[in-house]
Amino acid sequence: MKIGRGIYWFAQLFGWTSYAALIFLAAYADGPDKITSSLMLNLAVFIVFAVFGSHLMRSIFIKLDWLDMKPGPLIPRILIASLICSLFISFSTNAVSILIDTKEWETLSVLSVILNVLAILVLILPWNAIYFTFHFFQKSKKQELNNIILEASRNEVELKNLRSQLNPHFLFNSLNSIRALIEIEPPKAKESVTILSNLLRQSLIMGKENLVRLEQELEMVSNYLELEKIRFEERLNVKWNLDPTLNEFMVPPFVLQMLAENAIKHGISNLIDGGIIHISTYRDGSKVIVEVSNTGELRGEVDTGIGIQNTRRRLDLQFKEKAEFELEQKEGRVIARLIFND
Repeated sequence: MKIGRGIYWFAQLFGWTSYAALIFLAAYADGPDKITSSLMLNLAVFIVFAVFGSHLMRSIFIKLDWLDMKPGPLIPRILIASLICSLFISFSTNAVSILIDTKEWETLSVLSVILNVLAILVLILPWNAIYFTFHFFQKSKKQELNNIILEASRNEVELKNLRSQLNPHFLFNSLNSIRALIEIEPPKAKESVTILSNLLRQSLIMGKENLVRLEQELEMVSNYLELEKIRFEERLNVKWNLDPTLNEFMVPPFVLQMLAENAIKHGISNLIDGGIIHISTYRDGSKVIVEVSNTGELRGEVDTGIGIQNTRRRLDLQFKEKAEFELEQKEGRVIARLIFND
């Protein structure tokens, strides 16, 4: 990634002009008589060649793809390039100074040339350090952004796969409920088909979304439990304790539906006398809590294929650390709890 053109040229002109200004101030502090037209001209020439030389060096870096090199082979190349650039600026500046004023040749010596080259080298090395540090920082940010985009893409694919697992699972359970009624109670089976068609229509709409309103999810669960109540009759009782202010809160589709299915499958269906499913939504400080509890007890195994494992993974993908899932047994009841940090 190249540095923005405007920022680059501003930094170039500002940096080299500031250095020339320091030389001017040092000369002035030594005595106002030191400020001559020759000095001013030499400083202007220095700025021109410093900007040109460093820019030429940068162009070579880009042309030879040095910006993508690893530090090992890059560092010696930078040192050599910095030395060559310093020699170029020093000799070019001295050459123009001699052309302007031939007396400059008389004061020129090998030692002064070496000191001048070293002084410029001390400037070029930090110039390169700043340039490459900025470039590597920009490259790192770009790579981080690309990784985030890639991760988001992968997460989206996984979420779609997880959601696609839910509809067949839900449909299978519902059809099983209807099958049990067809021979013994055809009117109830017919009523169940009507409820199921409504549920499937809802699921097709909600299945396309990453998040839905809690009110929509509760409506889906209500219809599902109504369908199951036809099958279980008096063995299934449902109690609701809902906070209406949470109706617009956004949750993953089918996440509450899955908990209701588990409550039926692992709880009510295993009890001769049936039991109660209690669904609650409430706030606890800054947290939004959705609970599905059922009569029964936790056994050695729970639905880790599609149910619980699916729920935990979806929460992790969509909410990270801002949501969690809890499953516990308390006083003869199994409580599945979704906790969202609002």
